Amino acid sequence: MTSQDIFFDVLEARDPQLREQALLAALPAQIAHAQAHTTAYAELLAGVEASAINSRAALARLPVIRKSELLARQQAQRGQDPFGGFAAIGWSGLLRSGGARRVFQSPGTIYEPEGEGPDYWRVARALYAAGMRAGDLLHNGFSYHLTPAGAMMEGGARALGCTVFPGGVGNTELQLQAIAELRPHGFVGTPSFLKILLEKAADTGVDVSSLHKALFSGEAFTPSLRDWFAARGVQGFQCYATADLGLIAYETSAREGLVLAEGVIVEIVRPGTGEPVPDGEVGELVVTTLTPGYPLIRFGTGDLSAILPGTCPTGRSNRRIRGWMGRADQSAKVRGMFVHAGQVAEALRRFTGLGRARLVVEGEMAQDRMCLKVELDGAAPEGLAEGLAQAMRDITKLRCEVQLVLAGSLPNDGKVIEDARSYQ
Repeated sequence: MTSQDIFFDVLEARDPQLREQALLAALPAQIAHAQAHTTAYAELLAGVEASAINSRAALARLPVIRKSELLARQQAQRGQDPFGGFAAIGWSGLLRSGGARRVFQSPGTIYEPEGEGPDYWRVARALYAAGMRAGDLLHNGFSYHLTPAGAMMEGGARALGCTVFPGGVGNTELQLQAIAELRPHGFVGTPSFLKILLEKAADTGVDVSSLHKALFSGEAFTPSLRDWFAARGVQGFQCYATADLGLIAYETSAREGLVLAEGVIVEIVRPGTGEPVPDGEVGELVVTTLTPGYPLIRFGTGDLSAILPGTCPTGRSNRRIRGWMGRADQSAKVRGMFVHAGQVAEALRRFTGLGRARLVVEGEMAQDRMCLKVELDGAAPEGLAEGLAQAMRDITKLRCEVQLVLAGSLPNDGKVIEDARSYQ
């Protein structure tokens, strides 16, 4: 098998330094474009010299925009700009005159634009890594209504040269009939929906033996599920994509993490902050896209992950992440008041030389106790614990015990707030 058979295009195997140079060379123009063509970034990045944002260190100084802020801006501008000022495209009557091919609605309610161009969401390479090839018939089990998942996958499949059956969700009997009669080569959708289809087919005797490969997203795809599908002749792979950003990372035949997509800049930051963490440490996944129509800059996904060392054994040279590891937008209600990961980060920023931290909420309901455990490399400066306790009280209005622990003592799982209370 040649490299042309393994890779979707030459970009996947290029020198990592050349990729990094290309991403950082494109970044200043994207910043300038966002400032000039979107009202949100004109405000959020006011005073930022776009030409100076040409390194990861410079990028890390910009604010992280989280979905809650995007939603709040959209809600504030309903009737005027459904995208809250984040899109550079739209249709007649908006602040910008055109360029949007479709508009989607995700739960929240959040609106996302789709611009022009083949494979707008960059999904084709994930399909290719899952074994899909030009000429294949793909059964698309993602929804085509309101949300963009179905259109995302179809756009990638058509760019790859595949034929698509737009199955959507539900209508199990009709979908099984289509699989039996059309005999598709592959399936795209959630693993739970294909599992339902295969179990129903086994119960009713419907022939679905043409299906040999699948690309999943939208749900966790565990090793046990992978083995379940493999036992039934289906090799399943997963990809990580969002309605806002499109494809972010995808699985390969190596089964070692997810390879980052081309054309996106990915950072892992400490939850509740915008501060990048060292490779290998779990944190929130933050993405900057180079898509001109919807130029999201340092967009916080709210998902936890970590960078894996090295590169993929398949020869793909981009960095890899461990996949989805939980949610970063952590909070707990303590004595009637919400405490957020961002408040913990705010307290830590008042001091230097601190490592990972975890706020543990203990006790029984109505008898809550907070203990902030903070890693420290070396001897503790005098008064540090007391200072941290006072900072937490200033910020949260709640009393908090502080324990200073050795570096490496806390689990590397990205968790900032642990609710250890008894609810019995």
